[in-house]
Amino acid sequence: MTARTINIVEVGPRDGLQSEPEILSTASKVEFITRAIDAGVTRLEVASFVHPKKVPQMADAEALLAALPLSDDVSYVGLIMNERGLDRALETPVHEVGMVVVSTDSYNRRNQGVSTAESIDAWLKIAARARENGKIANIMISSAFGCPYEGEVSPDHIVEIAKRVIEAEPAELGIADSIGVAVPNQITDLLGKLQDELGSIPLRCHLHNTRNTGLANAQAAVDAGAVSIDASIGGIGGCPFAPAATGNIPTDDLLYMLSRSGIETGLSLEKIIAVSEWLEQELGRGVPALLPKAGMFPIAVPD
Repeated sequence: MTARTINIVEVGPRDGLQSEPEILSTASKVEFITRAIDAGVTRLEVASFVHPKKVPQMADAEALLAALPLSDDVSYVGLIMNERGLDRALETPVHEVGMVVVSTDSYNRRNQGVSTAESIDAWLKIAARARENGKIANIMISSAFGCPYEGEVSPDHIVEIAKRVIEAEPAELGIADSIGVAVPNQITDLLGKLQDELGSIPLRCHLHNTRNTGLANAQAAVDAGAVSIDASIGGIGGCPFAPAATGNIPTDDLLYMLSRSGIETGLSLEKIIAVSEWLEQELGRGVPALLPKAGMFPIAVPD
């Protein structure tokens, strides 16, 4: 029987670093990304095309993309919020543009300055322009399980947003637990509803470990049919626009769980741990991931 495979989208260089207090140099970011690629990563979020005053950690987006190695086997993703962000992205060799629509007006206004409906309208135009200019366009519905300002978010509400955003024919539909409130049965329920209502569009999940449910939710997403899972090497980062929304799921810990479950990713756990250890030196402190602390298992016994 063919083994199940899952694509890991490495978001450490973008969602990870944008929430950390340190601002790494462009050269350090290039090394971070090239080390991740050497570990087998083929798809990475590398930059946000947002105002540098809002996210100073991402101020060097254009310079970073100009310095990154290009390969047919590796796809770089840039986050955009609006037409201005797309204008900037189109001037770079970024392969994919990803836009976020937040599920609630309160959070979307804080994040993007407009209502959810206005962001959806902008996305429909952005997706068309991106494709016309040779870029892959993807959409992520953020705070799909809960909002820090409005509380619970119903699955039916997410389905309705999803129906609107897929009118632009994205290559995939992303679902984000941006503040880390979901539990596994919610993941199963929402992904099931989306598949029932939308058909076969590839689903990607972006999960946070804020309340220590991130890895369990990742397993639920895999079991429910997600084809891609976001993770951050070392578990760095979160969301700078949501209160206390720390905790991307660590790529290291996710790989351990998936590999021990017989699910293939094409990544080297040993090399990912080595990147986390390098990142600790760059940041000057430890990272949240547990595998760099606990080590591999089983441990190889010398002859």
